[in-house]
Amino acid sequence: MDQLALLFVLLLGAVVTVPLGDRLGLPAPVLMTIGGVVLALVPVVPNVDIPPEYILPLVLPPLLYASAQRTSWRQFAANVRPILLLAVALVFVTTAAVAAVANAVVPGLPLAASVALGALVAPPDPVAATAVAGQLGLPRRLVSILEGEGLFNDVTAIVLYHVAVGAAVSGTFSWPEALGEFVLSAVVALAVGLALGWVTNRLMGRLGDATLQIGLTLLVPFVAYTVAEELQGSGVLAVLVTALFLAEYATDADDVLGRLAGHTFWEIVDTLVTGVAFGLIGLELHHVFGTARGREEQMALWAAVVVLVVVGVRLLWLLPAGWLAKRLHSRRDYAEEIPVSWRESTVMWWAGMRGVASVALALAIPLKTDAGDPFPARDQIVFIAFAVIMVTLLCQGLTLPWLVRKLGVEADEDLERETERRLAIRAAKAAKRRLQEIEGAEDLPDDLLEVLYRRAYDVGARISPDMVDEERREAYAKRVERIRDVQRIQREMMSAARHEVLAARSEPGADPEIVDRVLRHLDVRSLRNP
Repeated sequence: MDQLALLFVLLLGAVVTVPLGDRLGLPAPVLMTIGGVVLALVPVVPNVDIPPEYILPLVLPPLLYASAQRTSWRQFAANVRPILLLAVALVFVTTAAVAAVANAVVPGLPLAASVALGALVAPPDPVAATAVAGQLGLPRRLVSILEGEGLFNDVTAIVLYHVAVGAAVSGTFSWPEALGEFVLSAVVALAVGLALGWVTNRLMGRLGDATLQIGLTLLVPFVAYTVAEELQGSGVLAVLVTALFLAEYATDADDVLGRLAGHTFWEIVDTLVTGVAFGLIGLELHHVFGTARGREEQMALWAAVVVLVVVGVRLLWLLPAGWLAKRLHSRRDYAEEIPVSWRESTVMWWAGMRGVASVALALAIPLKTDAGDPFPARDQIVFIAFAVIMVTLLCQGLTLPWLVRKLGVEADEDLERETERRLAIRAAKAAKRRLQEIEGAEDLPDDLLEVLYRRAYDVGARISPDMVDEERREAYAKRVERIRDVQRIQREMMSAARHEVLAARSEPGADPEIVDRVLRHLDVRSLRNP
């Protein structure tokens, strides 16, 4: 089996593990990691051979872009204090604690390399955490915190990592210089992200076609990352800023097909890249553990100490930080997404699994320094990093469902329904207002107006049936039943039409392009009139 065949096996696994995980009640990233471990034991499967300098640019930009689409700039601005307190600051604390302990217990590990180790194991993985949280029915507030924490932890940790690796490679380190590099990296990334977001927004408006727009969004995260890195900025921060800018300003409410197609496309990209990344974790274990041959007990002891530091620091930070965030939150006049009890803080602690970012950073450690010497203690760093990843990902990922059930942390369904109800009422009122404007400007028949007013009302009732009273709800339920009958029959009619057109495609003399054009017309009509 060659490298290309191995890649296709991982891609297939990424697709298969999603339904398998749903059936087994396990997160797909954990299953892909286990699958990678199993593959690594097969003699015909080769070792992964990816140059370290390609890991970060290929893996992180699409994952960050896909994750950023699930949040918004306004959500970040409203929750900047919890994010800084519960996320960004924790990266610095974890990095410092791991660096101090690793520098003390691992012989020959210089301070700069210790900081690199601390930075690469500091950020929890938002993909793994939200994959688990989505299956457990956690409060949306906690899921938002985990997503925001993962995004901004990655940015902070990767900047720290680059500063530390640069010091280890060059052999020199200066705190003022490192701080200046940190600030410059952030400023350049913000400038690149905003500029690229503005340019992309203008281009998308001119392209018009959904296919071209989606193709552009695929290129954007890689361009943002590469340009920022070339200008000595943070590539991950540039990707994040670009994604948030586009989510805020490049959304056309009437572009239904483009939005649905774009959402589907990025779900596919996210699934495939995540699967490959977590599969690589398992595959790399065979090579990583091979580096410990002859000193397994010693390196396992170092790894165990670092794992305890990573897990312990998160707990010791989150419990008081959650209490402080709650105290500060009581003085605010708007809602912030914070853990509201020690149970939620405990779930957040145990959901701090390491994953894709840590793997990418560990594998991206250079092989040599500027002087041509081997990177100091690279094998030990990679071994310890993978131990942290495997322990947190498998142990915490597999036991988190049990902990959530034990603590009784679950989504507030009443609050979610009430929020949905308010949005449904706003949607129905907006539709009714627009209809009244049209009624004032145009002379519409009474029977048509009656139908249109009913449909304006149905806009909200379809989203949230609870918005209507009991009597009207019963009448609406009967009307919905009739509508469903009509839709069912209409779907069967459209299906017969599509089958007939497809049959014409294989007839002698048929023009496939014309057939596909007619079929696309039927598909679009079916989508708009389900």
